[in-house]
Amino acid sequence: MYSLRQFFKIRIIILLLSCFGAGYSYAETRILMLGDSITAGYGLPSDQALPVQLEKAINDSNIRIINAGVSGDTTAGGLARLDWLLADEPHAVIVALGGNDTLRGIKPEASQNNLAEILKKLQEKNIPALLAGMQAPRNLGAEYTNRFDAIFPSLAQEFNVLFYPFLLEGVATIPALNQPDGIHPNESGVQRIIAGILPVTQQLIQQ
Repeated sequence: MYSLRQFFKIRIIILLLSCFGAGYSYAETRILMLGDSITAGYGLPSDQALPVQLEKAINDSNIRIINAGVSGDTTAGGLARLDWLLADEPHAVIVALGGNDTLRGIKPEASQNNLAEILKKLQEKNIPALLAGMQAPRNLGAEYTNRFDAIFPSLAQEFNVLFYPFLLEGVATIPALNQPDGIHPNESGVQRIIAGILPVTQQLIQQ
């Protein structure tokens, strides 16, 4: 039979091995992508969703992109979800919200206030952020589109965060890069998004 000393020696070895194994997870850099259906991967196989493919493009086993996209979510919804998402202690956050605000006709001032609160919370927790801009559909009129489009560069400057001006740059309005609804990117569209946002995401990782 094991003596008490042998028992505790074995327990210490097990604990040390557990801590060593857990070290890999501590070394992992977790980037939260807070978004809507574009982030969630609406209409695509799960392995083709933007966060999954972005993680693949980064090509670093220590980098994990957490998919925090919810179809239909607005800036208000993202703000409401933020606190419990931050419980996972991400090292950085990509904020990719706003498209559904325009589809619902939400006042640009409300969208701006919600995004400002999100960035403020991240700033208070010293979590680096990348703000991915969105543009309003042109059929909403010049006044609305100008007010909405101006939200993102203004906030990026105010909070001094990394900025990618338009998440759907090179994808929006191009049928070959979108699903039949004309709104959500297809697999090729996702790759086009990644080609644009990857360099600034790599900057985020270095912060």
